[in-house]
Amino acid sequence: MSFGPKPWQQTNWDWRAAGNFIGGGAGSGLIIITALAGVKGTAAVALLLAGLALVGLGLSCVWLELGRPLRALHVFFNPRVSWMTREAIAATVLFPVGIAAAAGVYGGMTGLVWLPAALALVFVYCQGRMLNAAKGIRAWREPLMLPLVLATSLAEGAGLFFLALPWHGKGGALIVLLFGVLLLARAAIWIAYRQRLAGRMAARANRALDRAGRVLLIGGTAVPMALLLAVLAAGGASGVALGSLAGLAAALGGAYVKFTLITRAGFNQGFALQEVPVRGARWLGNG
Repeated sequence: MSFGPKPWQQTNWDWRAAGNFIGGGAGSGLIIITALAGVKGTAAVALLLAGLALVGLGLSCVWLELGRPLRALHVFFNPRVSWMTREAIAATVLFPVGIAAAAGVYGGMTGLVWLPAALALVFVYCQGRMLNAAKGIRAWREPLMLPLVLATSLAEGAGLFFLALPWHGKGGALIVLLFGVLLLARAAIWIAYRQRLAGRMAARANRALDRAGRVLLIGGTAVPMALLLAVLAAGGASGVALGSLAGLAAALGGAYVKFTLITRAGFNQGFALQEVPVRGARWLGNG
């Protein structure tokens, strides 16, 4: 069913749109976490460029989704009303600033890393508002969608940061603590989000989000939290390996939630008529 009083699943956004939210969110989160961790030198440059590459990969997925890719520039035409336009503008500024910042950081100007980090936060904010603006889809218009997207993107970025821990080795106690806080914040927002939607969506959407919730809370939160505790206890090479595994689990859990939100939980709510025309009757049910 594509139209009627019963909820139906939207078909405009598929795995390619989900790829934008996954790649763009994780890449932006990685840029932000790199700035917060105070990484310097070659490691900072590589992490910045990796974050930009993920954002670019996500945007490429959206470009593939367009029926007429050569008309992609039309997305810039509505900055006053469209969060998709604002996301595109933020990305357009992010790339040159990010590349310039990477070059500056390589030359010793470490403070420049905060410029792409600020733009990455704006980019993720636009992504959250873009979903929030889809008022016909109950799972997306929920006000907690915006903080959920922000928290998930930051946790994914921290996960990727720790996944690369064997290479850059910047996993001190403070960044481990930050990673744990982000994981717990994401889990708390998810639980509140699901409670607010309980009984208010199509049955298939509820089942999809319940599966995603189990993956997020167990595989994407409990497992990496246990591994982070082991990191603090073990230290050394063992701690680095455990931290990398924690990062992988956290990133995959967030990616699965985003994929589910876009492709499996995006049900339009349908419509309801409080009064319907009945021949010979003024109100429904009054004979």
